[in-house]
Amino acid sequence: MKDSHMDRQEWLEKHRIDERELAEAGISCDELIAIEEEYGRIEGRLHEIGKEFIDEYLYETDRAGIHSYRYRTKKAEHLIEKIVRKRREDPERFAGLDHTNFHKFVTDLIGIRVFFLYREDWIHFHRYITRCFENDPAQYITDRLHDFDPDEAHCYLAEKPKVYKRAGDSKIYDEAEIDIITGGIYRSLHYIVKYKGYYVEIQGRTLFEEGWSEIDHDIVYPYDQDDEMLTDYSRLLNRLSGLADEMSSYFRRIKQNKKP
Repeated sequence: MKDSHMDRQEWLEKHRIDERELAEAGISCDELIAIEEEYGRIEGRLHEIGKEFIDEYLYETDRAGIHSYRYRTKKAEHLIEKIVRKRREDPERFAGLDHTNFHKFVTDLIGIRVFFLYREDWIHFHRYITRCFENDPAQYITDRLHDFDPDEAHCYLAEKPKVYKRAGDSKIYDEAEIDIITGGIYRSLHYIVKYKGYYVEIQGRTLFEEGWSEIDHDIVYPYDQDDEMLTDYSRLLNRLSGLADEMSSYFRRIKQNKKP
């Protein structure tokens, strides 16, 4: 353990994990600590890979319909929380995860977000990213452990692109090109790219969607998702951001229709 003064119980409390959750996850505290320590060892390299991806594919391009972008590596405490949650939710799928292979299971250690002014601009980025990387369904991940390609030079889309959309949103996505997941309040495009030995998750959102997401992440996720009042207010803000996106699209259509 990194801090010799921190005992097992203190470590669990620091990461907001109780004994029941640990038991349901079927993973030992020692193994979680080993994962955190290994992640600390590779995090610097992950940060470099994210920057290299930006420099190679996003920095000096026509930006493929995007307004702006940013990237990050996953916070260690959020990695531990996600591993515990995923092992509880889907124990069979994540049963083999340990400190030697967690990077094969967790596909968002490196996260890049691209932002659009208008929701309809997703198609420009979608066509760009699927042109840059192989998009072969035969290479999509089904088994996180055995489908991992150790060849760092082989870069490709490791999952079919998908979009999370809220019920009632206007239809702007092509089901032949992207999986559409409805019913929630989360709005985002998702691409998983295998790049230089690790997975990179790319999320595409409008600026309004990003504003709601950042506030929700700061206030609600990951530790207060059971707080009914905070969740209700977050949903209200989500609806307002959706209306703002719809209005933005209407404004653009009005301007385009006024052109001679």
